[in-house]
Amino acid sequence: MSLRKLPEAKAFQRPANFQWDAPSDVLAKWADQPLAAEADDDATISIYDVIGEDWWTGGGFTASRCAAALRRIGAKDVTVKINSPGGDMFEGIAIYNLLREHPAKVTVVVMGWAASAASILAMAADEIRMGLGTFMMVHNAWGVIVGNRHDMTEGAKLFEGFDSAIVDIYAARTGMKRADIETLMDAETFMGPSEAVKNGFADAVDDGAKSEPASNAAPDRAVMARRRTEAALARAGVTRAERQSLLTEISATPRDASRTHQAERDAGRFAAEVQRLVSAHQA
Repeated sequence: MSLRKLPEAKAFQRPANFQWDAPSDVLAKWADQPLAAEADDDATISIYDVIGEDWWTGGGFTASRCAAALRRIGAKDVTVKINSPGGDMFEGIAIYNLLREHPAKVTVVVMGWAASAASILAMAADEIRMGLGTFMMVHNAWGVIVGNRHDMTEGAKLFEGFDSAIVDIYAARTGMKRADIETLMDAETFMGPSEAVKNGFADAVDDGAKSEPASNAAPDRAVMARRRTEAALARAGVTRAERQSLLTEISATPRDASRTHQAERDAGRFAAEVQRLVSAHQA
């Protein structure tokens, strides 16, 4: 259990018609500045991805991945490095509980972004350090409920419960008053290292916590191009499920065989298609 003896976070049953999402503005900034994970030792867990399953890459950081990593590490001190735009709140809470129950010291180092669900799981650490130029972002529960007006009414009640549970986690770690935390969440607050330390969301500014820009290898560029496309659609108000459907259609469309360079072809097509989709959605 955490050396700080943090409380266990309440686990919720995931609604059948719930769709999680990462905040569109953070998703866009994270996608535009990808960072590469450093070479890690055996007692380090790197979270350089969305929280939850990422349908673009088949990746994403899940509670199952965290549990497997902790089993491998065993009862030793663990360092968790984070650069994530957030994602699935349910996975974030589950990861928080896993880290909280680890029998040795847990140190979180924010290398880029610890936003949304990523900020929730970070609260399980005995020590939180933030590198220069990094950000922690907190906000109210974010997602989509699909259904009729009764589903929407029930969804609003569910989200109130989600927000209350998130406030409980932040309050236990920071010592802030609930009303003050709710104000930060309502405002979708971005905190740099100094402000996060002042508010209790971090313990120290770490001058040595730096990540290198991600490799420009073609496979990485392809993934990031699709994530930038997704972020643009998210800013236009297109839901995660709609984005998945639309971008899958684009990817499945036959390419122009007359061009030589795959990267050039992909970049041009996605830029044109996303503009068309955004324009159509805003019309």
